[in-house]
Amino acid sequence: MRHFSGLLVGLVMTAALLFGGGWAVQEAGADAVALSGASGPRTWIVLGVMAGIGLLFGLVVAGRVSPLATFVPSMVLLSWNVVYALDARRAAGLIADVVSLHPALAPAGRGVAPLLAGGVYALLGVALFVPVLMPSRWSGRVRDDDGYERSNDEGYY
Repeated sequence: MRHFSGLLVGLVMTAALLFGGGWAVQEAGADAVALSGASGPRTWIVLGVMAGIGLLFGLVVAGRVSPLATFVPSMVLLSWNVVYALDARRAAGLIADVVSLHPALAPAGRGVAPLLAGGVYALLGVALFVPVLMPSRWSGRVRDDDGYERSNDEGYY
């Protein structure tokens, strides 16, 4: 059950990195020189999405849900980078132009391209793959619950 929930968390993390990160980068204006000087609600929403993705990333990497929670997004990101290294045109063809989920996510596809070309997804893929290599992540928690409380005292007070 732990690995099944890890698989679900990994799928959510993959979607957050691809759709959420792509949307935030496009809305922040990755192709522009800098964000506009005006600090409006759009800027705060974009920064909130980026902070939320960073928080989810940190919880998945540091948490002990399952190694599949980091393995799934790392394999998606690293394999997409391998495709990009071998054939950039084919990797760019995998980017969704129009997202059928919600019209607000349509800019996500345009925001994914700079993250892929800039190597951000390669960096995140390696960072997500490192916890998979830790043997302690694969083993379950050791339970010692026979119903009695253990004490170092020999007697009672």
